[in-house]
Amino acid sequence: MSLTGAAALQAALAGEHAANYAYGVIGAHLTGNDLALAQDSQTAHQHRRDSLVTQLTAAGVIPQAASAAYKLPFAVTTGADGRRLAVTLEEERLAGLWRAAVPATQGADRQAAVQALTETAVRATQWRQRATPNSPATVAFPGS
Repeated sequence: MSLTGAAALQAALAGEHAANYAYGVIGAHLTGNDLALAQDSQTAHQHRRDSLVTQLTAAGVIPQAASAAYKLPFAVTTGADGRRLAVTLEEERLAGLWRAAVPATQGADRQAAVQALTETAVRATQWRQRATPNSPATVAFPGS
């Protein structure tokens, strides 16, 4: 793993740590199908985080630890806020980190980055449809 690839994956790991924190906040304001999607999203990010820790450790890189708390881009006090944060998290933050990791990595690391970017884009679409039902469901290049 190159230094550039390791740095990009460390940045993605930081994003995955933050996503796990954020989904805890998001889920506290949701019910029903929205809560189920938040729980599924958090589980996916936990698996991605764990995979990254394993991947970095195998390459001899010490994975950065999660912070105790993260600053959210806006207050989340309602379900609508939670859905909006999920869109922001997936579409703007995580997609951008994974999009940057794709050209910085090679081989299996690149395949994992492409897979993570794809999964993030799918979750962003699901959340966007719930947050703003009359808006376009997708964006051309998530994370750009």
